[in-house]
Amino acid sequence: MIPFRERNPVLVGAVSIVVLAGLLLMAMRANDLPVIGGGDTYYASFKESGGLKANDEVRIAGVRVGKVDAVELEGDSVRVSFKVDESAEFGPETKAHIKVKTLLGSMFLALEPLGSGQLEEGTTIPLERTTSPFDVVAAFEGLAETSAQIDTDQLADALTTLSDLTRNTPDEFRAALSGVSRLSANVAARDAQINTLLQNLERVAGVLDERDEDIIALMEDSRVLFDALVTRRQAIHNLLVSTSKLSKELTLLVRQSRADLKPALRHLESVVAVLNKNEDNLDNGLRLLAPFYRVFASTLGTGPWFDTYIQNMPPAPEVG
Repeated sequence: MIPFRERNPVLVGAVSIVVLAGLLLMAMRANDLPVIGGGDTYYASFKESGGLKANDEVRIAGVRVGKVDAVELEGDSVRVSFKVDESAEFGPETKAHIKVKTLLGSMFLALEPLGSGQLEEGTTIPLERTTSPFDVVAAFEGLAETSAQIDTDQLADALTTLSDLTRNTPDEFRAALSGVSRLSANVAARDAQINTLLQNLERVAGVLDERDEDIIALMEDSRVLFDALVTRRQAIHNLLVSTSKLSKELTLLVRQSRADLKPALRHLESVVAVLNKNEDNLDNGLRLLAPFYRVFASTLGTGPWFDTYIQNMPPAPEVG
């Protein structure tokens, strides 16, 4: 095999140019390729385009199944060619409608499948089975026919009757209208505050969105707490039952001991009265008792004996 460096550069350049041109052509005609741009082509006639243009979506039951290839004028009607995926199924009596996609004026072609079987490729859906989003000519024709059928005398009588009824409107109805008017004025006057409220609500929503993990963690912790409470429910129940029993037993004990406690409490009151009467004597006795305890502790604090002496006694004679 000849190395790439030793090949004829002119031949290599020519082959490269041909390959690039083929790739460019394939990219420009990708929609016509059997794998990338697969699908069957169909046609539909409309009274007007209604803002539909090439590359707009083709939908069946709200699901995108293809796109519009071209919108062309054909005589006094508009011919729309569109391509649909081979997997889409719609019968030979299928209808086509141009519908509004967004409020900004984007449109799409909606297919309404009808009939059994499959519509043959290349078939044109006639005007009888297509509708545009708005037909100006039909609207004006309908307006003219409707206007011609209006009974002007009856309309004048109706307006006169309405004027008379409004002139004799009860005070309650007028008050209701006045209230509605004042409500509208208040809403208009509070426009800035309402706007601020909505902005604050948006901020709150943003904070909640940022703290969603913390909120979820808090909810999980609360669930753990509730689980623990459920687990300890029996213990809490037993504690409450025991407390109730203890309260009943104490109440019964007080009731049974009331006869015995009454004399004791009465004597206790007498004892307390005696102690209060001799309060000074008790204080003096406790004060004088302190030196005795101090001397007593010094006498008996040297061991299992006590030391003492007697004054003014002659010395004991010596024994020889």
